[in-house]
Amino acid sequence: MAEVLLRQHLAAAGVEATVASAGLYEGGRPATAHGVAAMADRGLDLSAHASRQIDADMLERADLVIAMAREHVREAVVLRPDVVGKTFTLKELARGAEAIGPRHADESLAGWLGRMAPTRSRSARVGTGHDEQLDVADPVGRGRVDYEVTANLLDALLRRVVALAFPADAQRQDRSA
Repeated sequence: MAEVLLRQHLAAAGVEATVASAGLYEGGRPATAHGVAAMADRGLDLSAHASRQIDADMLERADLVIAMAREHVREAVVLRPDVVGKTFTLKELARGAEAIGPRHADESLAGWLGRMAPTRSRSARVGTGHDEQLDVADPVGRGRVDYEVTANLLDALLRRVVALAFPADAQRQDRSA
């Protein structure tokens, strides 16, 4: 759900980007029926989605890695320790983005993410168990209402992140580079 929502918000902001999702488990699984329905209610098609397992190459290629939970951050950093500076839980990224403000016109995405470094806690990267402040609860195995709650949360967080990471003045700079 986060993948298609992020793609939608980036497109609405006029940002050309490749968005892909991956997880910790073996790939090839379709989206759940509740996930497909929750996205269809928003005009987004998740019906052809197939899960992928995260790997070191995709982490290396990414400019930003957004995880749903700290366990995902931890596993990404285990696979590629050099991605720690560009790997955040979505909640941590949204909070950090609000703390540092929008990306400046002359600032790279990596530079903007680097400004978040002083706001990061060790527990955001290596914590275990669910932390309501940092992790988005996975609705898999739960009812449709849980998927809607998660979809609404993802939508709001991703909207905030895109607005701060890709403000209009920074986008003009990206296109001229």
